[in-house]
Amino acid sequence: MKTKNLFAILSMVTVSTILISSCDKSKSKMDDKATSNTTDKVAPSNRLAYVEVDSIMSQYKFCKEYSKILEQKGNNIQKTLASKQQQLQVAAANFQQKIQQNAYTQEQAERVQIGLQKQNNDLQVLNQRLSSEFQAETEKFNKALHDSLQHYLAAYNKDKKYGMIFAKQGDNLLYADKAYDITNEVIAGLNKSYKGKAQSSSDKDKK
Repeated sequence: MKTKNLFAILSMVTVSTILISSCDKSKSKMDDKATSNTTDKVAPSNRLAYVEVDSIMSQYKFCKEYSKILEQKGNNIQKTLASKQQQLQVAAANFQQKIQQNAYTQEQAERVQIGLQKQNNDLQVLNQRLSSEFQAETEKFNKALHDSLQHYLAAYNKDKKYGMIFAKQGDNLLYADKAYDITNEVIAGLNKSYKGKAQSSSDKDKK
């Protein structure tokens, strides 16, 4: 697992097009429903805006803090697996050397070989477990980021009244006038409301 690919992983976060209704519908009372059969319809706003996802990933404090958490977790996984792999290689080389020196009886050689096979199987299981944990942590980040964006934009749009706010990433929008770019404003608002609570699940488990 190469940590240099972490940002690429994070940038693939599922921040799909965010559709926000421009009208704040008030709740109707039961008495009103009983006395009226008509409902006022408010035309949707034709105002549009977009947010640069790459800028969110690089400038939103939550993203920057969580990317450090994932990078550290990736480094720890890499070190752990490398250490286990090295131990296995040393043991296997030592086994081969002693075989060539006829240092084992057949029974002893079989026991050592079984032990090496178990060590290799354990390493594969560890690799799968740590990889799954890292993937789960990344998915947790993706969901937290998506929820954070939607929660903030819902509040933000009460005053702005945009009909749609798009997530722009790479070339997914063929053309977008900079006049519709609200990225800096959104990032400033996100950072202002962010309380610095980014924390990995593994860190929480230690408490």
